Amino acid sequence: MTPVHMHDHGHSTAASGLVIALHIGAMYLPSPLTGALTGRYGPTTTAAASGLTLLAAGVLAAAAPADSALLLTLALVLLGIGWNFGLVSGTTIITNAVPLATRAKTQGTVDVAIAIAGATGGMASGIVVTAAGYPLLALTGAAFALALLPAVVVTAQKGSPRTPSSERR
Repeated sequence: MTPVHMHDHGHSTAASGLVIALHIGAMYLPSPLTGALTGRYGPTTTAAASGLTLLAAGVLAAAAPADSALLLTLALVLLGIGWNFGLVSGTTIITNAVPLATRAKTQGTVDVAIAIAGATGGMASGIVVTAAGYPLLALTGAAFALALLPAVVVTAQKGSPRTPSSERR
């Protein structure tokens, strides 16, 4: 909804396109670094970093003046990085939790669920922005990120799954 929000506040299509390009880049480009961080510090630590980064992104997007392309860009880059942390750490947690024989099928199922959740969230975001505005949408995202943190703490207390050294490569 950021491009719609930006358009509604006088930003050019080029500015919106740049924000989204940087956001998409932030979703995927850090993956090698995120994988290394996950391998070194464990997936629950990276999941916690995801929650904190997503929380910061939501708060910044909500607080950013509508005429500030720079702050909206920063918020969307943080959103992309937080998503990346969550995807890499979550994938690690899931693949370490299932037997090798069912790993590919499980990961495929999770990938489909992620796509469905993204599509559903995208549709719902339009309704939220129409009904209550962009800042409330951003704060709702921040609230979901905040809700992730207790789940990470509980998971860490039960014992963080780590990538077995024989599977790191």
